[in-house]
Amino acid sequence: MNRKIKGLIEVLIIVTLFLLFSYLVQKNISYFESLIVNDVLGILVFIFIEFISIVVAPVTTLPLIPIASNLWGWVLTGLISIFAWSFGAWVAFVIGRKYGVQIIKKFISLKDIYRIEKKVPEESLFWTVVLLRLITPVDILSYALGIFTKMDIRTYLFATIIGITPFAFIFAYLGSVPIQYQIISFLAFGVLILIGWVVRIIYKKYFK
Repeated sequence: MNRKIKGLIEVLIIVTLFLLFSYLVQKNISYFESLIVNDVLGILVFIFIEFISIVVAPVTTLPLIPIASNLWGWVLTGLISIFAWSFGAWVAFVIGRKYGVQIIKKFISLKDIYRIEKKVPEESLFWTVVLLRLITPVDILSYALGIFTKMDIRTYLFATIIGITPFAFIFAYLGSVPIQYQIISFLAFGVLILIGWVVRIIYKKYFK
């Protein structure tokens, strides 16, 4: 299957699950509150799941964000996500830096790792990482940067936090608003992506 088509299908699945979980938790908030009696324990479990999704499992926890947002508020959920994603990214970076490809290939596709490597320039690495954080899965990028660059851990972590913070709060807030606004937001975002894609095609065809 074409990589772009596969990526589109994955995005649609994630968005669908995000909307589904939002609907379920908003319609049954009392049930979820009774299910997660201890907020501290619930938050710790949520952090652990997000951490594992970054370091080990090549999956996203975005569909779980609406549950957290409705239980603990979108601001706290955003902060929790930033912490969990940053910590997981730091661990993945360290693993990549210390153990290299031989360990990474056991749970991350090397094809994806090398594909990310080609996108990372030697200059302006800090802002490149910030930008890539907006479009690249945290786990793959972290491993790739740990393996193929000489970027120091502090700079990497700072760039990571800057890159993931906007989306952490956007998705946390989005998960807390009524479902109809979520649908409108995702549709608007999809239209913007489509417009950008069309503009890119036109630019390549007529101006290059």
